[in-house]
Amino acid sequence: MAETLANDPFGGRRPTSHEQMTGVSWDASYVGGPAPWEIGRPQPAFLRVASDGGFAGAVLDAGCGTGENTLLVASLGLPVIGVDVSETALAMARGKARGRGLQVEFAIADVFHLQDLGRKFQTVLDCGLFHTFNSEERPGYVASLAAVTEAGATLYILCFSDEGPNTGPHPVRQEDLRAAFHSDSGWDVVSIKPDRVLTRFHDDNGAPAWFATITRTQANEL
Repeated sequence: MAETLANDPFGGRRPTSHEQMTGVSWDASYVGGPAPWEIGRPQPAFLRVASDGGFAGAVLDAGCGTGENTLLVASLGLPVIGVDVSETALAMARGKARGRGLQVEFAIADVFHLQDLGRKFQTVLDCGLFHTFNSEERPGYVASLAAVTEAGATLYILCFSDEGPNTGPHPVRQEDLRAAFHSDSGWDVVSIKPDRVLTRFHDDNGAPAWFATITRTQANEL
């Protein structure tokens, strides 16, 4: 069994639809050079959230990659944990934290099983993760987020938009966000605004994006 897991690029978990489509594990995306979504700094959308005081309490960065957005939150003096399934990305993130003199927690975690963290968060950020999941995967992800947030918690999602030229892979419709985070699943979509997400394969203006602000309305188990 141990040998099987060692030879499994997905670490024993079910590969996501994105991994199945590309044939590349999330961890392998960080080998041999920067991943396409790694820009070496926080996304402007989350810099605005920080400037506006939108991060509060314990913060979770779901699918943190090499940790730029996590480190942004840590620089504000807030408790934050960045989680990812890629050990390679997390090693890079920890190296950045040491280099910048920041105390930050990074942990390996499957975003479909966030309850295994055994804690609750007041703020969650999702930078380019939601749009990698197909319609069959999204309910599980939404339920996982619900398991680690109390009523009143805030979730910020930055994802590729389907509107405009030069869209990124897996573009999302506003309707997709509203269908996933509806009242019956314990969420309220406060706003969805046009934005930009920077990548390594778009120009300096980035790609069309949605920036969604969503609140947790129920604390019961889903």
